[in-house]
Amino acid sequence: METTSRAVAQTPAAEEGPHVPSVRRTVDGYLRAPFPWYGLDEAFTGRRWLMQVGTAADGAVEHGSLGHGDEPSVRNEHVSGDDQDAKEKFAVVVTVAASPDRRSADGTGLLEATSVSSAAWLAGVGLLSFTWPGQMDHALRDDWLEQQTETAWVLADDLDGEDWTVLSLPVDGVPTPFHYRESEFGWVLAGSTEQGVHLGAYGRGMSAYGLAFSVVKDITAYDA
Repeated sequence: METTSRAVAQTPAAEEGPHVPSVRRTVDGYLRAPFPWYGLDEAFTGRRWLMQVGTAADGAVEHGSLGHGDEPSVRNEHVSGDDQDAKEKFAVVVTVAASPDRRSADGTGLLEATSVSSAAWLAGVGLLSFTWPGQMDHALRDDWLEQQTETAWVLADDLDGEDWTVLSLPVDGVPTPFHYRESEFGWVLAGSTEQGVHLGAYGRGMSAYGLAFSVVKDITAYDA
């Protein structure tokens, strides 16, 4: 996969409060990005909230996520009829700067290019971070998450495989093809834009088929 040898994918652990409610999230990192952020277009009228940005070793912002709908908690895999599941309906949009092969900040190595697979990987891992399989012992979740993360990596590296279908969704008003897949945990999609970024998205409780994406005109409109 054309990503930073998993460096791009693994940055969530060091991001600005990726999925940890107790960590204060601010708009500062988003404002430092040299690329445009994407979110759901104006047809979505629900809550919009900040998540996290991912940075390189030199502090440059490389990717980030924006949430839409109900902010999910880490919980057991949704159970039919569960009240919490009915409330947690969300879609997260991941923006990844399209970057070619380039030298690392200290000049000692080469960072691989980002790609649509990078966005698919980040979206897949993002969905997993809000999922906890039913009836699983707490002590086993780390092993499960590691296994599922590896699976998400393999799937993202094979976007033309049978696990993915093609879904056309509007991006800045232009029909755009996305790679799309569903699982028992939710859905994931990934594609590219004409603005020099790749897009990933994941969600649960909100159908991906009715979504449309556009450049975020005012990032401060998203709640911290």
